[in-house]
Amino acid sequence: MTEYIFVAALCLAGVLFVGGGLLSSWLIAFRSENKGNKHQPYECSEAAIGDARIQFHVSYYLYALVFLIFDVESLFLFPCVRIFKEVKDGMIHNLSTVVLFSELLVFVVILFLGLVYAWKKEVFTWD
Repeated sequence: MTEYIFVAALCLAGVLFVGGGLLSSWLIAFRSENKGNKHQPYECSEAAIGDARIQFHVSYYLYALVFLIFDVESLFLFPCVRIFKEVKDGMIHNLSTVVLFSELLVFVVILFLGLVYAWKKEVFTWD
């Protein structure tokens, strides 16, 4: 029975937290007397010119996707290098440095092959 009291208390705290945030935001919200510009986007106090929905060339998206893929995959190298250093220093005894280095090498080769593939598909060329 006491478990239900804790769950009820947490639910009540969540409702009070969300309700308090909504109430405080409603109380301190800025209210404009000028109803005509209420739905205009804020652009550093400049009037919006033109439409925001313009089309970009697909090469920008390809370049961004390739950047994200290599950026995220290169972030995976940092923990691997840290583990490799700990294995090399003898802090971790159940791994072989040769096996770990070969796994890191396979990972880097796959990254390099992906880069070569993107280069051959001319993702990095700008028109």
